[in-house]
Amino acid sequence: MNMGYSIDEALTAIDKCGPKAQICDLADFICASQLEKKTVSLQDPTNNRHDASISIDMGMMHHSHPMTGFGIPNEASSLISRKLSREVADKPYFYFENVAIAPKGVWNNMSRFLYEIEPEFVDSKYFCAATRKRGYIHNLPIHNRSPLLPIPPLTIQEAFPATKKWWPSWDKRTKLNCLLTCVAPGTVTDRIRKILENFDAEPPPNVQDNVLQECRKWNLMWVGKKKLAPLEPDEYEKLLGFPRDHTRGGGVTRTERFRALGNAFQVDTVAYHLSVLKGHFPNGINVLSLFSGIGGAEVALDRLGIMLKNVVSVEKAEVNRNIIRSWWEQTDQRGNLIEIDDVQKVSSNQLRQWMTKFGGFDLIIGGSPCNNFSGSNRVSRHGLEGEQSSLFYDYFRIVDAVMDIQRNELQ
Repeated sequence: MNMGYSIDEALTAIDKCGPKAQICDLADFICASQLEKKTVSLQDPTNNRHDASISIDMGMMHHSHPMTGFGIPNEASSLISRKLSREVADKPYFYFENVAIAPKGVWNNMSRFLYEIEPEFVDSKYFCAATRKRGYIHNLPIHNRSPLLPIPPLTIQEAFPATKKWWPSWDKRTKLNCLLTCVAPGTVTDRIRKILENFDAEPPPNVQDNVLQECRKWNLMWVGKKKLAPLEPDEYEKLLGFPRDHTRGGGVTRTERFRALGNAFQVDTVAYHLSVLKGHFPNGINVLSLFSGIGGAEVALDRLGIMLKNVVSVEKAEVNRNIIRSWWEQTDQRGNLIEIDDVQKVSSNQLRQWMTKFGGFDLIIGGSPCNNFSGSNRVSRHGLEGEQSSLFYDYFRIVDAVMDIQRNELQ
């Protein structure tokens, strides 16, 4: 109800999904129901899935199932074209990501600020072995996308084959849930182990249900007989498409690694969207990376074979800046990395200096931290008014300034 849904919708969802359903699943059910009603009411058989959804309130549209955006690998898109206003139909390209399940009206507001562009909602389960529901507002071309090769493992047991030996038949999971910034404490897995040790054969259905609920909540995997464990940071890195040990070393603690990875891009998903740029920048690309995190955008571009000519990386957390700098050095990047620790330092004058020096920015990419949007966050879930997610307004301010400078001063 705090997300803006009625008590009747909430009670119906709980009745259909069960009282133990996660908040994100309840929201998905409500919005799928709303979407179905709206689509039926359009009464136009010529509308394809995406065309029909355009008139639907974006507060509900992003929960539609499946979340395949404008197409995913190995599935033809039903979207023929989309129209962008003349002012954003070409460079500089911009690409903004945030969590899909947000308080009602948030995505509508973000779209309104970013030139009325319809968001593209994608679940990264189509690109890796974990669910990660995200929305993207961008002016990139949407045709001729191509996935990163090799295709990463798409199921838990493909990604972590050692678990197959211990995986019980009653655990039907093939995908992990969204990777969070925290992991299960040892008391959780120890409690489950003690419960399972009471049964020589399969535990009864009610015990199975309780165990699976904990497994889904904490993304637990079977690592021994009746033995569960949370994911390790290197396993997070694998699922998110980062190189092994990307966040390791340099004094970064295990807790800091989880926090950094939990808020990062899923590289394969983002690279699929950015793949349309491969032929556009044979001599390299100039990137303004806002709220860069641990460099997911930079890693995606590098893996696509697009040379990073000049990258201005704006990131507040020192840990994340150290991780990006380390990756830059380890991969022998030939371009220039400029690090900025505060978005308030990115003024119009500073942008003008960089753009005069580089000849303009080709891509502005980033996303504001997810914590103020997260469905599991009960304390500071304030949408765009949250301390972190309000950085979206800085993103818009900077995109608008770059466009103005590029349009009026660098032509």
